[in-house]
Amino acid sequence: MKKSIIPGALTMVACAAASAGAATLDDVKARGKLNCGTNTGLVGFAAPDANGDWQGFDVAVCRAVAAAVLGDSSAVEFVPTTGKTRFTALASGEIDMLVRNTTWTFSRDVDLKFTFVGVNYYDGQGFMVPKALGVSSAKELDGATVCIQTGTTTELNLADFFRVNNISYEPVPIETNEQAQQQYLAGACDVYTTDASGLAATRATFEDPSAHVVLPEIISKEPLGPLVRHGDDEWADIVRWTLNALIAAEEYGVTSANIDELTATVTTNPEVNRLLGTEGALGGMLGLSPDWAVKAIKAGGNYGELFEKYIGQNTPIGLARGLNAQWTDGGLMYAPPFR
Repeated sequence: MKKSIIPGALTMVACAAASAGAATLDDVKARGKLNCGTNTGLVGFAAPDANGDWQGFDVAVCRAVAAAVLGDSSAVEFVPTTGKTRFTALASGEIDMLVRNTTWTFSRDVDLKFTFVGVNYYDGQGFMVPKALGVSSAKELDGATVCIQTGTTTELNLADFFRVNNISYEPVPIETNEQAQQQYLAGACDVYTTDASGLAATRATFEDPSAHVVLPEIISKEPLGPLVRHGDDEWADIVRWTLNALIAAEEYGVTSANIDELTATVTTNPEVNRLLGTEGALGGMLGLSPDWAVKAIKAGGNYGELFEKYIGQNTPIGLARGLNAQWTDGGLMYAPPFR
């Protein structure tokens, strides 16, 4: 979801970013754990399980970075953030990175001074309604009440969509996905709008998911990805190439099941060898051990394994790969060369 452009808020976050120190890698190593900002709870992406352990597609990126840097995927302090608090938490140094269904936008990069290291999910804003409402298109929502998270530019997308289609709506502001779910199920709004993946994840938690419909309209581009503060390129490189390692591992067939075998000997694929640290010295260039990527991949699996485990079609979330398939399969997932 996109952040609302509020000049005062932007200035405060930018100032906080300027005050936060660099050398995040040193801080993480000295602390012995990674402070990772995430969602307050979005099943499939980031939510604590029955034992209180954080699980999900975004959580897995945090664990991969912790494994690459500290050699321990459990060395993560998960910091729940809302749409309003996430950027201040990152800019102030409270967290080392943010992975929270956050859209890469111009203003967040240039004005808020954050570095998006890549995209881990290509998304778009959608609408969910009760099936009983009898609506099959968002263009039929004239006069509807709409639950929408504040502090996001999904508000702007929503306003644009209704204006362009010359229909009216009444916003029902909420702060978190949990509040949206409660308000929506209580009938406080006719419609819930957020990223389509968030709608699927929310619907999966309902007592009767089949009683709710995600409408066909996708009204925006939402490239979601991890981000760090400006001014610490070395740390940005570590987070960026850890994500790339997960994506490349899927492309090259490196999985949690065969990675030990592949690292036991030098393979016939130089790209795989460089990725796994059996050839070259890429880890040293990052200030990490030669097997940093091996540790990251073993933390939970490659990109495809993580997708299928947490949000794929065989999970309650039920998302197809779509744009998030590898480029070799018609998708947009593509890691730059490891050389």
